[in-house]
Order: sequence, then structure tokens, then C-alpha cells
Amino acid sequence: MKNKKIIVVSLGGSLIIPYDVNYPYLKKFKRIILRHLNNYKIVIVCGGGGLARKYIRAIKKEGGDIHHQSLAGINATRANARFLSYFFGFEPRWGIPHKMRVLKKYLRKRSLVICGGLEYKPDQTSDSTSANIAAKLKGEFVNLTDVPGLYNKNPKKNKNAKLIPKISWEDFDKIAEKLKYEPGQHFVLDQNASKIIKKEKIKTYIMKSPEALDKFLRGKKFTGTVIED
Repeated sequence: MKNKKIIVVSLGGSLIIPYDVNYPYLKKFKRIILRHLNNYKIVIVCGGGGLARKYIRAIKKEGGDIHHQSLAGINATRANARFLSYFFGFEPRWGIPHKMRVLKKYLRKRSLVICGGLEYKPDQTSDSTSANIAAKLKGEFVNLTDVPGLYNKNPKKNKNAKLIPKISWEDFDKIAEKLKYEPGQHFVLDQNASKIIKKEKIKTYIMKSPEALDKFLRGKKFTGTVIED
């Protein structure tokens, strides 16, 4: 594990299966990940996306508490991770890790590990799981989401929104702190992830396209946001 740089990629569930499986995106994503395994060890953490939000809404409607909503969300991330492992051609017997020690064990044996949420923790999404994994493995963190980076306004609602190419951990955390946590929430990075990258000083990248990821892994300029000191 010491010979290769470790990159932890949080793959948003909305990129995996917004309505139907996002095959064109995943095909490009797979090709790019496989292309770079000679130079990196990569952990892909799958988000729950729309599947998680559907589960969570149903449990909330039924009067279920936050704990049960979060557990449903974690199970959605694991379903997406299991699917993605098959998409990459992993042997079913490999399974997907549910604990950090198992993830580390897998990563010692191969250069690519795919997982969803690990053990349950309150107020957490797959982003904070990814940030925590990056901290434990001393790697860098890439968050692939459905917008190209952090904007000064919601780019889906404001055509004049401007991309913020670089921001400090401190300033990013101030933005994240203003949001109230909800299971299945949708923001470029959740509150706990923001706290982790700030505390552990994890260089973090927010982007959307497989092409941006490819440029980043090749050390080229890419469209996205860098969070660092």
C-alpha cells in the first residue's frame, strides 16, 4: 500500500442510477479507473442517491425515526456498491467490505476496492464515510457529484452561478455548517465530511465528469473545486 498513492472516490448515487442505470457515465468511469490502477490504489465509495431517498421518504412517511432512515440509506449504498462491483467484473465471492479492517485487508491484496457505507454512525452519508476512509488510509479524496464543483449559488436554479475553483477547509466548513443534516441530503459534501477533511487536512476535489477525473489522475488541469489550506 505504501508504493502507490491512495485515492478515495465518493461516487454519488445520483450518478450511478438517477432513474435508470447511468450506463454511458459508468462505462467511461470504469474505463478511466482501470486505466489508472497501475499508478494508484483506488477505493470507490458508492452513494445511495435516489434509491436511498426513496427508502428514507417511505420510512419517514411511516413515522420511522432518523436511525431507521439512516440504516435504509446505508443499505441503498451497499446495493449500489454490489451492483458496481459486478459492473467491474468482480468475483461475487469477494463481496463488499462493511468494516474498515476488511477494506484495508482487501486493499492490501488488490488496487481497487468498492464499498458502500461502512458501520452505522449518526449524521453521516457516503461522503463522510469516504472522508473517514481517506483519513485512515492517508489518501486524497475525490467527490464525484452531479454538479461540476462548488458554486456560489445553486447552479441548477441559477444560470449565473459561478464555479469556485478553490476554497479553504475553513471557508468550506462555514458553508456546510449552515445546512441542517437530513438522511439522504443532497449537497456537494456533507457536514461530517467537511469536519473530517478540515481536521485531518485532507486535500479534497469536487468534480462531476469521468473526463475531469481522468485529467486529475493524470495531473492535468480539470473542471472542479479543490478544497485545501
